[in-house]
Order: sequence, then C-alpha cells, then structure tokens
Amino acid sequence: MLIPPRPRPGDRVAVLSPAAALPAILPAPFDLGLQRMADELGLVPVEYATTRKWGSSPAERAADVHAAFADPTIAAVMTSIGGNDQIKVLPHLDADLIRANLKPFYGLSDNTNLCAYLSNLGIVSYYGGTVMTVLGRYGSTNPHSMEALRAALFDGGWYELRPAERWTDMGKDWADPANLLEEPEMFPGTGWQWHGGADTVEGDLWGGCLEIVDWNLRAARWLRPDHEYDGHVLFLETSEEMPSASYVYEVLMCLGERGLLQRFSALLMGRPKGWELEHQTTPQERTAYVEAQHESVLRAMREYSPDVPVVLDVDLGHTDPQLVVPYGGRCRIDPGARTVAVHY
Repeated sequence: MLIPPRPRPGDRVAVLSPAAALPAILPAPFDLGLQRMADELGLVPVEYATTRKWGSSPAERAADVHAAFADPTIAAVMTSIGGNDQIKVLPHLDADLIRANLKPFYGLSDNTNLCAYLSNLGIVSYYGGTVMTVLGRYGSTNPHSMEALRAALFDGGWYELRPAERWTDMGKDWADPANLLEEPEMFPGTGWQWHGGADTVEGDLWGGCLEIVDWNLRAARWLRPDHEYDGHVLFLETSEEMPSASYVYEVLMCLGERGLLQRFSALLMGRPKGWELEHQTTPQERTAYVEAQHESVLRAMREYSPDVPVVLDVDLGHTDPQLVVPYGGRCRIDPGARTVAVHY
C-alpha cells in the first residue's frame, strides 16, 4: 500500500463534497470548519465547483475529485461530510489520474466508497476528519479528535488509539447558527469491550460504514477478489440512520456465507450512534439499541469467526470523538495488553 505525501502547515487543501453538498444547505458549521482548518491546523482550504452545489451530478463531483488530485498545489483532499449516493461517482473516476497524483484523502460515512476505491488502487486513505463533523463541531473542536487528526495529517508512524474519556452521540440543529456556540452534552467514557482471540494480530484495515460496505457487496463492482482480504483487519461502524440489530447481523451473516468474514484477522466495531435529532431516544432506549447491536455483532462472529479478537465501541465513526484510522494502512491489535495501534 502506498502512503501519500503528507501536507504541512501552510499547504493548500482541497475541500470537496463528493457525497452530499450539505454546505449549500447548512453553511454555518461548514464555514466554522473552514475557519478552524486555518486557525487550528494552519491549512489553507480550497473549495471546488460542487463543494456547495446541491444536487450536482455524479460526473460533476468526479470532475472535482480529478481537479483536486491533478492540481500540484493541492497537498491533501478533505471532504465536507458524507451523503448517500457516492457509489454513483465511482464509475466516472479516472484511476490512472488518481494513481499518478497521490494525495491523502479524508472522509467518513458515504466516503467509504472513495476510501475503498483508493484501497483497490493500492493507496492508503483516512477514515475520519470530515470538515463539518470534526472541525465544525458544536462549541469547540474535541481535543481527542484533533489529536488523532493532527497525527494522521502531519506526523505519520504508529499511533495508539485509546478509549474516549467522554463521548456523545447527541447534537443540535445545524440550521440554527446559535447552536454552534454551545458544547454538546457529553457522557462518561465506557471503555472498549474485548471478545474473542488472545493473540496479537496485525493487518491492513478495510471496511468503513457498514451500510456502504453492504452497498458495495450488492453492486459487486468495487471489491477485490475475496482472497486478497486474507489477514486484513475489518473495521465497521453504523450511521445516523441507526440500522436495526437484525440488519447488522444479516450483513455480517452474508459476509460469512460468502466466506469473506472468515478471512479477516480481527474486527474493530465503532461505537453505535443511538440518538439522532430526528430519532431522539431516551437513555434507556439508547442503551437497549447499543446492547442489541453488540449482541448481533458477537452472534455473527461466534458463528463464522469465533477465534479472532473483536473490539466494540471504538470511536471511529458517527459519534464524538471521531478518531481517524488509515483505510488500507496497518493496524496492530494486542488483546493481552488491550491496545489498538494504527500506522498513519
């Protein structure tokens, strides 16, 4: 796997919306994120034609991806946020152009599509670090998220992930800019849950948002041959759509029936998002939702891959803090020491 050159403070960074152009509808958190990109990271954000163009076509969004990668003055590519149709962008991409112009790419959720695409080209990308969710966070940036983002952006090397001391899956209405002044409600850390194998494992990371992985499995266009995932570390997390525990189990079941789930050496499962502005659960409902998803994951792993380590509630998805993991990069899991390290 190729690790693209890293940006340095002062460099220009492309800010794209290859999934949904939510900055067009919710500009306040996006503009705040751009300001913090400059103030806290020392990077110069550069917008493209579709960054704020709601309803842009897949071909238009692909053209912006090409422009960003081809521009020699652009040192990295960061996404505004996720979406729900980026898989339609992939057929328009020029693999040769992207491979010839290595840039670190940062994205989450629907951007699983582009991360997997880059992985297929042998290029490491970074799952996390979206502008609106990390840099445009309510109140202030989360120090835990920013530590991981800076390590991935600027430092490289091995970085030890750690459980969040405080976390949240709650937010406020982005349509009201006044909400951006208030810190989100945070909860005490719960640590990680460890299950399965006892041996240390190391492998390249693959996965992302479980729903988008499911899409790619159904489309059967953007996956490598199954045997090429041998020994990889699978990482998954679920989105703000809060899929049911039965759906999560069924996706993993189908991975198992395909014979693919058994090829992975470990599973990192992100903390489930159990509350959403349009689905406001009680604390009891949130706990029940999370526990049901945990059991569905563990059930599938017991049935298809019982001897590998499984780590639950890693903060690598739609909750806060949002850690960064290298998609296609190395990951080392030590169940004895209960540590997880990634190589940026």
